[in-house]
Amino acid sequence: MIKISGLDQLTRQLEEAEQAMAQIDGDLLTVSVDPNDPASIEAGIAQAHALIDTKVQPWAGNPLVAELADGIKEQYRDAIIERAAQARLESDGE
Repeated sequence: MIKISGLDQLTRQLEEAEQAMAQIDGDLLTVSVDPNDPASIEAGIAQAHALIDTKVQPWAGNPLVAELADGIKEQYRDAIIERAAQARLESDGE
């Protein structure tokens, strides 16, 4: 008979990851930044990261949740930078 250990822990981590993602699913936040001010953009990114951290804090010890949260943070960072760049281009075109 083969015994596979760790499945209970993995199952728990997956369930917690599902709960964490449900917590941050949908409209997470609105960040207002000055697209011409790099400090404002960085502050908006920091604000988004802090809110994500707050939302997943109950599962802080779960490595799957941490990995998913890091990926979401990166997506928000990229989106904020992209939207700021787009806003600069639109204001230059006026």
